[in-house]
Amino acid sequence: MRISKATALLFAAWLLAATAYGQIKVQLIDPAATQAGIQTIHSPHMAVQPAAGINQHRLLLMIPGTGGAAIHMRSFDSCFAAMGYYVISLDYMNNVITTVCSKSEDSTCFDHFREEIMFGTPVSDKVVVDSINSIVHRVTALLKYLAEKDAGWKTFLKQGAPAWDKIIVAGHSQGAGHAAFMGKHFRMGGVLLFSGPQDYLQQFHRPAGWQWERGLTPVGRYYAFLHVRDPYVFDFQAQDVAAVIRPAAADTMMVYPGVTVAGKRQILVTDIDRKDTHGSTLSNEFVPVWRYMISNAIKK
Repeated sequence: MRISKATALLFAAWLLAATAYGQIKVQLIDPAATQAGIQTIHSPHMAVQPAAGINQHRLLLMIPGTGGAAIHMRSFDSCFAAMGYYVISLDYMNNVITTVCSKSEDSTCFDHFREEIMFGTPVSDKVVVDSINSIVHRVTALLKYLAEKDAGWKTFLKQGAPAWDKIIVAGHSQGAGHAAFMGKHFRMGGVLLFSGPQDYLQQFHRPAGWQWERGLTPVGRYYAFLHVRDPYVFDFQAQDVAAVIRPAAADTMMVYPGVTVAGKRQILVTDIDRKDTHGSTLSNEFVPVWRYMISNAIKK
C-alpha cells in the first residue's frame, strides 16, 4: 500500500509534535505486509514504543470505532506511550456500524456481529469477515511482524499467540464493544471502554446477550468512560457497561478536564460541552482520566 502524500505530511507534522512526549518510537505498518491475505482497510496500523526509562512492559491495544483509521489515534497513542506503555492502534474491518443491530428482531444479532469481526466465524448476516482478517488474527500477525524486527515486542507473544494477560485492550464506540467482547474471551490485562458499547437491543429493551456472559477477564479490570449527552444514547451505553461489568447501580463518577481522578469507581462520565460529545472521551484534556482507568485496571 502506498501512503498518500497528505497522510505522510500529516504524520510528519505529528512526529515533530511528539517530541513533547519524550523519545518514543513510532511505526506505521501496512497491514498487508504482516501476512498474505490481510487487507489494508483505511490506513496503516500504528505501533508506538515508550522511552526505555519509563517502560511499563505492558501493551495497550486500541481498537477504533466505525470507519476509524488507526493513524487518527496518534494523539491518544502517544499519551499512553508517554506513560510507559507500548501501544498499537489497529486497522480492521469496521465499515459497518454497530447500530445496524439496534432494532433487530434477532436477539443474537449483536452476538454474531461481534463474533464474526473478532474471530472471522461466518455467523453474521451484517458483516463479511474471514478468519485471516479478523481482529484476533490481525493483532497476532502484527505482533509477530513487530517482534521479528525488534525484540522489545516479543514480550507480548507467548508460543506464537498474543500474551493477553500483558495486553490492555481499549476501544472507542464500535471498538469499545470489541474490547469488551475480547475481555469475555481472553484473560486480558485490562479493558478500557470509551463511548460504548452500543449493543442495546431496542426491540427487547435490554443489552445484547453476550454482555451478560461470564468472561475470562475479571470484572474489576473493566473501566468505562461515557458522555451523558452522547448521540448513541448514554442510558443504553450505561446499561451495556453495567451488563458487562455488573457494578453497583450508583457506580459512576463525574470527571472533568485536566482534573486528577481518585477512587475505585469503574464507570466515569463527563458532561463537557463539546460539539462532538461522542468523540470527546478521546480528547487528551482527559489524560488524568485515562491514567486513572489504566492504572486501576492493571492493579486488579
